Amino acid sequence: MLACVALASACLAQPSASIKWEELTAADFAAAIQKSKGTCLLPFGIIEKHGPHLPLGTDLLNVRYAALHGAEQEYAIVFPEYYFGQIFEARHEPGTMAYSAKLQLELLQETADEMARNGCKKIIIVNGHGGNNSLLPYFAQAQMASPHDYVVYVYRGAGSVPGRPPLKSKTDGHAGESETSHLMISRPDLVHMDRAALESGADQNRLDLPSSVYTGIWWYAKFPGHYAGDGTLANKELGEFDMQHWIDGIAAAIRAIKSDQVSLRLQNEFFENAKHPLETKQ
Repeated sequence: MLACVALASACLAQPSASIKWEELTAADFAAAIQKSKGTCLLPFGIIEKHGPHLPLGTDLLNVRYAALHGAEQEYAIVFPEYYFGQIFEARHEPGTMAYSAKLQLELLQETADEMARNGCKKIIIVNGHGGNNSLLPYFAQAQMASPHDYVVYVYRGAGSVPGRPPLKSKTDGHAGESETSHLMISRPDLVHMDRAALESGADQNRLDLPSSVYTGIWWYAKFPGHYAGDGTLANKELGEFDMQHWIDGIAAAIRAIKSDQVSLRLQNEFFENAKHPLETKQ
C-alpha cells in the first residue's frame, strides 16, 4: 500500500509531457520550468492577409508549428499564440489586426516581464513575420534601458543550406512559393490551392527611389494586394525541407541558450556600470 502511495506521489511530481504553456497544470508548470532550465519560447506571428489562398494566421501557424517541434527536440516551454506585432502596411486588407506601436512594445515588455516572473529567465522570441524584423531587435536592444533578471533572445532563423529544392519563381515572398509550401506542412487543410491564381503576386515597383532610401510605403508600392510571388508553384518537398531546417535551427538555439551562462552576467555588469558612467575606464 505504501509503495503504491509513493509511486502515485512520484507520478504526480513528474512534469506533464506537454510543452505547451496553456496545457500545463500549475504544478506541472513549476516542474517544467525546472526541466527547461527556465528556457521558454515566444513564437511571434501576425494576423494579416496572405494572398487569396492562405489564412490570415499563416505566420502564426507556421511559427507555432516550428517552435513546438523545436521544443520537442530540446525541451522548452512554448508560450501560447502571440500576434501583437507590426503590420501597419496591411491595414487596408480585411481581417488585419494592427495594434499601435506603443501597445506593441508595452504588451511585449509586460509579456516578457510576466514570463520571467513565472521562472522564464531565458526568453527566446521566435519570429515568424517579416514585418517584425526591425521591431524585435529593437525590443531586445531596449532591454538595456533598465535592469532585468532575465535575458531576451531573438531567433530570426538560420540562413539557407545546401540541398534546398530549387525555387521555380523569380519573386518569392509573402504567400508565395515558399510560404505556401510551409503551410502545406503545418496546416495543409487551410491551403486553398484552387485560389492561388485568382490574384497577381507580381512586383508593381511603383516607387522610383535609390535602394539606399527607405520609406514606410515601400511594401504597398510593390505589393498592394499583400501577395508577393506565385503560390501555385508551392510543393511539399520544399515545405518539408524548409520547415525541418527551421525546426532544427530552433532546437539548436534552445540548446545553446540553455548553456549560456555569459549573457546574464554581462547584462548585470552593464547595469551596474551604467549607474556610474563617469567611473567607466576610458
